[in-house]
Parts: sequence; structure tokens; C-alpha cells
Amino acid sequence: MLRLCVCALIAVLLAPPLSRAAASAAKPMVVGYVFTQDAALVPGQIDAQKLTRVNYAFANIKDGRMVTGFKLDAENFAFLTGMRKENPSFTVLVSVGGWLWSTNFSDISLTAQSRSLFIQSVMDFLRRYDLDGLDIDWEYPGMEGAGNRFRSEDRQNFTLLVKELRKQFDQETARSHRRLYLTIAAGASSDYLAHTEMAKVAKYVDTVNLMAYDYVEPGSDPLTGHHAPLFTNPADVRNYSGDASVREFEQAGVPAEKILLGLPFYGHVWGEVADHNHGLMQAGQAVPNAYAPYSAITANMLNHGFVRYWDSVASAPYLYNAEKRIFVSYEDTESVAAKCHYVLTHKLGGVMFWDY
Repeated sequence: MLRLCVCALIAVLLAPPLSRAAASAAKPMVVGYVFTQDAALVPGQIDAQKLTRVNYAFANIKDGRMVTGFKLDAENFAFLTGMRKENPSFTVLVSVGGWLWSTNFSDISLTAQSRSLFIQSVMDFLRRYDLDGLDIDWEYPGMEGAGNRFRSEDRQNFTLLVKELRKQFDQETARSHRRLYLTIAAGASSDYLAHTEMAKVAKYVDTVNLMAYDYVEPGSDPLTGHHAPLFTNPADVRNYSGDASVREFEQAGVPAEKILLGLPFYGHVWGEVADHNHGLMQAGQAVPNAYAPYSAITANMLNHGFVRYWDSVASAPYLYNAEKRIFVSYEDTESVAAKCHYVLTHKLGGVMFWDY
């Protein structure tokens, strides 16, 4: 069922251009995060023909150096880089950090010496596994995130880290004649922008992967809502959306063509939600299995007591089960198509999704 979202995404973004001007424009990117943990990738699991890039999540940081995160990473890297034969333009990046493994970013970016040690480990890592670059998923500079160490200096040190990484990547490219890509995963919030220098950072990175999802989550937010709406619904006083975040990042100095709009291939589930407005923007509580992969939504919820509704203002779908009093915010083929059209209309760099 996941392929339905992927195919809808590809069909819109990679449709034949309508004019010579469109034909000369850069093809929008489709970037997918792959998070296998300790599982092995198998043939047929990834379709390299439908992707620009894979960001393999996650590498970790230990003793100031980047290291593999899971036991089968070497085998999975070999599997992914072998897929270049199917699509010569397909690239494989490693993503370092993530929500739980961002603990050491503040330390490794603190001094010239610590940055140098980390960057050298990155270069060794990329050569060892024949990778095409690095995606930095620091969640988040200058903020605690998942209980991570942070400093006020993170704001400037993050800039220095990407600047010095870009310098090393450019030197390696000049030596090997093979381009290395540098990207970041960015939190879609005003707080993230306040704690970073995005106008400067944007000069050194190829793309900013905007995590335009998890705006609201069960457990941390007492009201239900769309966790990844394309547009802001004025009826929701929280005033958030992918469009609002894109505009804020552009105002902060990030060029539109470097922004990849993030799509979630999963939903969030609230329980004990009253049957008002089909559960939308109502009080709710966290429930077990509140994180629902798209495959689980299509197999166990749609047409199984859950009714799908569409918020035409937010361009977002949602489900409600009146009998069980359960509300689900998620992404489907209609909302993916709307976001792809938005990307094309606003001339963004493309899309990324979590996760394949």
C-alpha cells in the first residue's frame, strides 16, 4: 500500500513537462529516508527508478566521530549503492543523528579541533562505504530535543560545521571528480529558525529537508489536529502548516529551490475523542500504537469502522471512528498529490518523505 503514495508522488512530480521552459527546468527531487534499524534490505524493497536519493538513517556519533548505527549497515550500504546500476542518477547519502542520536552534535561542533575530528571521520566513512554524501539530522541546535546536550553557541557552531564540511566536500570533489552532497533535516518551526543561521547555512548545503510534519502529536498536544497540513486552517488557533513553514524558511534566507517539502508516510492516533466535527480539533488522549504506518492505516482502519474526511482548507485527510472515539491524522494519495502540485507551483526543490 505504501507504493500508492510513492506512485502518486512520482506521477505528479515527474510528469512530462508542458513547455520548453518547463523542460529546461531542473527536475524536482524525490528523496526517501530509509530506516531499517537492524533489518536487512532485500530485493524489491526499494525502487531506485522512482527516487532521486535515499538518506539512510542513521549513523551515530561516538567519541567525536561518526560511526555506524546498526549491525547490518555495511551490507545495506552495499545493497543501496549497487542500485546505481538501475538508475545512474540515484544517490545514496547517510543521515547522521536523528531524534535520539543528536546528543553529541553540540560537542562535536564546539571547537575547530572537534569539528575537524568529526569531519575527517565523515570523509573516511563516505570513502569506506562508497557513499554520495551526508545528511545532518541535528534535532535541534540550541534546543534540548530528546534530552540532548545543547549550548547557546550551537547557533553559530552549526554554521561552522556545515561550512567546514562543504569545504572538505569540495576539495574531495576536485580530487575525485565525483560530487559529494551535503543536506540537512530541518525542524519546521520558528524555534528552529531562531536557533540557527539559515541564510548562512543554506549557502553550504544542497538541500534543506523540511520536516513539515508532527506539528501536533498525541501525548504532547491535548487537541487533535492535522499533523502535516499543507495549508493553515484558520479554525485551528495553533496556526501551522507546510505552506507557512516554507514561507518562513524562505523569509529566513533559504532559496525555494533548496527546500524539499517533507511528507509523512504515517499517521498519528488520538483516543477518547468526542464525536464533534468528526473528531477534528477536539480534546483527545494518547493511545497505544499512536504512531500508525500508512500500511496499517489502509489495512486495519480504512473501511474497518473508520470514515475518511477531507479538510479542503488544510488540504489534509483524517479518519474518525465514532464507535471507538478514535481520531487519526495521516497523509494519503490526495494530500500527497496536492503537495506535489504545491512544490511545482512554488518552484521548490522537490519532496522528501519519512520513511520508505
